[in-house]
Amino acid sequence: MPKFSVVISVYNKEKYIAKTLESVLNQSFNDFEVVILNDGSTDNSEAEILKFNDPRIRYFSKENSGASAARNFTIKQAQTNLIALMDADDYWYPFYLEEQNRLINKFPQHSVFATATEVNRNGKTFKNSYSIKTIGNTATVVDYFEASQLDSVLLSISTVIKKDVFKTVGWYNPEIKSGEDTDLYVRIGLKYPVVFSPKVCATYFMKNSGLFSSAKNLKEKATFEEYEIFEAENPALKKFLDLNRYSLCVLAKIEGDKKAFSEIYEKIDLKNLSKKQKFLLRQNKTILKYLSKTKDNLEKLGLRLGTFK
Repeated sequence: MPKFSVVISVYNKEKYIAKTLESVLNQSFNDFEVVILNDGSTDNSEAEILKFNDPRIRYFSKENSGASAARNFTIKQAQTNLIALMDADDYWYPFYLEEQNRLINKFPQHSVFATATEVNRNGKTFKNSYSIKTIGNTATVVDYFEASQLDSVLLSISTVIKKDVFKTVGWYNPEIKSGEDTDLYVRIGLKYPVVFSPKVCATYFMKNSGLFSSAKNLKEKATFEEYEIFEAENPALKKFLDLNRYSLCVLAKIEGDKKAFSEIYEKIDLKNLSKKQKFLLRQNKTILKYLSKTKDNLEKLGLRLGTFK
């Protein structure tokens, strides 16, 4: 039996899936299987996947069920206890699984493992930033909420999770259309520490790089209301949720939803926000859109801004 199960769900990623699969199959540590699901793609994703003839690949195809259900499906098909999450349009460096294997061997008593990542926007690559101090590439055990108040230490391209974790915290929530990853990570963070390596081992590509490019309809976003009962005794969780509420407030302003803005804003302790974040919350829809374009132009010059910074 292989050591890792790399799980990938694909929906209309014909332009990216070949490069992603190549990065997985070219790992220096090669004791793994790939569980890949074509989740009802309407483009040529399936044809691109079937070009790969590798015995490590286990291919499935079914009608579209959405991101959460598709990810749950691939994890349940996995033959091993070590689930290596991977998105269908991102990239692993050849040493990614080797680094994860090192973390697991060094910290065998733990269940959640992650490496640092970088992001490519507008052809420019930026190393992500984390709210913890690290020394070189020395791995450390961190609290998810304390470590993720800039960029998240858990991402769906840089995380390995023991399969038993899902039995404890639950699966991806199919009712959440945007933010289902973070919803899962909150549940993980409440139960498990994270073994984190500051070594950059993966890159994710932002297809749209505006300040609020990830924003979708407010009703589709995760609101994290069920975790509010833990805030009083967990200041790091409180700050983490306030940062997410801040993003929801900005989206509410863009959508012109004054009621939602007011309800979410009242839950925020403004001490948890930066001056820039508080400034943005005071702006109207027109200004927010202008600032988004400004950020886009700055990043084309190699200067990065972020809503959580």
